[in-house]
Amino acid sequence: MDFNVKKLASDAGIFFTRAIQFTGEKFGQVEKTELDAHFENLLSRADSTKNWTEKIFRQTEVLLQPNPSSRIEEFLYEKLDRTVPSRPNNEELLGHYMQDAAKDFGPGTPYGSTLIKVGDCERRLGSVQREFLQTSAISFLTPLRNFLEGDWRTISKERRLLENRRLDLDSCKARLKKAKLAESKAAAVPDFQETRPRNYVLSASASAAEHELRVAQTEFDRQAEVTRLLLEGISSTHVNHLRCLHEFVEAQTAYYKQCHLHMQDLQKELDSSNGDVFPNAFAGNPGHSMASGGSSPLDPASAVETDTLKIEEVQAPATGTRKAKVLYDYDAADTSELSLLADELITVYTVPGMDSDWLVGERGNQKGKVPVTYLELLS
Repeated sequence: MDFNVKKLASDAGIFFTRAIQFTGEKFGQVEKTELDAHFENLLSRADSTKNWTEKIFRQTEVLLQPNPSSRIEEFLYEKLDRTVPSRPNNEELLGHYMQDAAKDFGPGTPYGSTLIKVGDCERRLGSVQREFLQTSAISFLTPLRNFLEGDWRTISKERRLLENRRLDLDSCKARLKKAKLAESKAAAVPDFQETRPRNYVLSASASAAEHELRVAQTEFDRQAEVTRLLLEGISSTHVNHLRCLHEFVEAQTAYYKQCHLHMQDLQKELDSSNGDVFPNAFAGNPGHSMASGGSSPLDPASAVETDTLKIEEVQAPATGTRKAKVLYDYDAADTSELSLLADELITVYTVPGMDSDWLVGERGNQKGKVPVTYLELLS
């Protein structure tokens, strides 16, 4: 117990001395040992590496898992060293719902059979995403986390020790300076009654301060070298993170490539199976024409063939007219076209010689060309 009390008192004294030195430096009242420019550059580079690595790590977590509740759950399971329960992701859940709906509507119906195909594709996309998340977590997130929770904590600990050693060194310098000043004053104005004892005490005090300074300088130099080696290791950290970044890009490339292939296969399958049901597959998607290599319905080149048709002379056929729901607002480019408002119902039909991306639409006494991609054919 006596030893603990002495140690506690010693630690409290050291802390108090450092606090005085630190406060004096902040107010510019005492001198401060400055680190060399190279060391300061290493410190600045290390701080920058830590800050940006932390931001990249956090944002990558958000990218891979947008749900904050799921991120918290994964963090807790990781800290408890337990395996995170396997749950279906959004794509897999959507695919499951679509396939269940198809069973209810009837897998033999056009809608039911399409739901089965799309649902199966969504489940494959979910599987691809799950593999991408696992690969990214291992190859990219884990190295960044190891740096923040391992290497950086070691660097921070050694930097704190270096700062304490510097405060001790500067405190010893101040004590030595004070002892030298008192000794010089005593030598200039000697006390004839107590000359020897007083000078002896002052000289001994200066000698003790010099010894403490040498010890503090040695400890500071040793700690500075240890910290310098750790800070220079940041270059190796950059090389390691560069390799991890390449692996992350490769994982993303493979993920998006597989998703693109799955969607292309689905698109071809739906085009072949729904060609007889819908004259223009995916008619509700305004971007489908361009995505599949066709021209935009708003491109003037796609309407050249219809320019020769006189809309006012076109008559609705006896059969083949259909109802269509307008998906988006559309402003007519000229008098041959019909302006549309979202959610309204119009009658549409096609005539020989008209471009497949356009139909003739009628609303009451109004008639004109309308782009197919702005419509949802109902019957």
